Amino acid sequence: MYEPIRTKSVHTMAEPRLDFPHRSREEELDNQLAGHLTALLTVTDELRALTPAPALDTAAQRLTDQITRLRDGRSPFRAAPTTTTTTPAHITALHQRAHTLAGRALVVATSRDDVSATALAAEHVETHAAALGISG
Repeated sequence: MYEPIRTKSVHTMAEPRLDFPHRSREEELDNQLAGHLTALLTVTDELRALTPAPALDTAAQRLTDQITRLRDGRSPFRAAPTTTTTTPAHITALHQRAHTLAGRALVVATSRDDVSATALAAEHVETHAAALGISG
C-alpha cells in the first residue's frame, strides 16, 4: 500500500558542533542576576537624582558592589538620569519599577543560593514596597 522510504530523511539531526562556547547554569544565573541588579541600579540612580537621600546613595553603592562581584571585578555601566521632572506619579512609577526588578533579582539570587544578593534584593523589595504603601 505504501512505498518504503528509499532516501535518507532530511529531518535527521545534524552532527553536533562543539566550536561555540557553552556556559554553565551558574554562569547563566550570574549573568541574569547581574542584569537585574544593573537595571535596579539604573532606577536607583534615577531616584537619587530626583529625590536625593543618603539611603539611596548607600543602596546604589551596595548594588554596584554586588554587580562588580558577579561580573568578576568589572564595574557596571551607569546611565545618566533621563529626566529632571519630579512628579509624584513619576516617583511612584520608579518605585514600582524598582520593586519589580528587586523581585526578579530576588528570585534569581535565591535560585543560585547567593546569600548576599538574596539579602540585598529582599531589602530592596521591602524598601520599595514601603514607598508604595504595600504592606507584607
